[in-house]
Amino acid sequence: MSTMYKDDQDDCMTVCLKYLLIVFNFLFWVGGVAVMAVGVWTLVDKSVYLSLLASSTFAVSAYILILAGALVMVTGFLGCCAVIREQRSCLSAYFCCLLLIFLIELVAGLLAYVYYQRLSGELKQHLRQTMTENYAQPGKEAITQAVDRLQQDFKCCGSNNSFDWRDSVYVSSVESEGRAVPDSCCKTITPHCGRRDHPSNIYKTEGGCISKLEKFLADHLLIVGAVGTGVACLQICGMVFTYCLHKRIKLEPY
Repeated sequence: MSTMYKDDQDDCMTVCLKYLLIVFNFLFWVGGVAVMAVGVWTLVDKSVYLSLLASSTFAVSAYILILAGALVMVTGFLGCCAVIREQRSCLSAYFCCLLLIFLIELVAGLLAYVYYQRLSGELKQHLRQTMTENYAQPGKEAITQAVDRLQQDFKCCGSNNSFDWRDSVYVSSVESEGRAVPDSCCKTITPHCGRRDHPSNIYKTEGGCISKLEKFLADHLLIVGAVGTGVACLQICGMVFTYCLHKRIKLEPY
């Protein structure tokens, strides 16, 4: 009788683990959607700013997130199949997939952390040079568009302040038609409004566009880190549940 009771207990534990893994896989799939959404949002909605950055680390992190999100969604579906079929080989493959995705997210997280640490220095060294040397120059249309959108979106003018434009190739050229700053610095954009750089006409944000872009990227990296950490915690739980179920199935007679 004690043997039957133990068998019932084992069956009950196995069933509980199966249901826990099914619930986990649903949450895991939702997490995959969130991870992919953050990566796609970075590339689609914020890609215009990527041309202003000296390195491609920010973009690479976004691509890794999209890859990880896609793998999470596929793995979540395969995980349900593995749990329902109760095959050790399927569970082993599922465990390996979880571990692989965890490592990919770890790489993305490390890249984001490294980039966050050197973000301020990179912007200070690179952004002013990019804006003053490449704005409105032939073949630099992407940078010109990015600078215009940056100044309008964040209501700023110049990398540190509006006086930075005095050293720019564009303002010194004939093409500027006497502008002191690009028209995108103006609070209300009208043709040639950049000729007048009075505070009533243009943005005089303290810290310039560097401080605004730095805050935006830092906030975005925090979102990436929070989403990645949440999904990584789910994966650790999933690996523990998968290991326990694999062990119980292995102990059961065929």
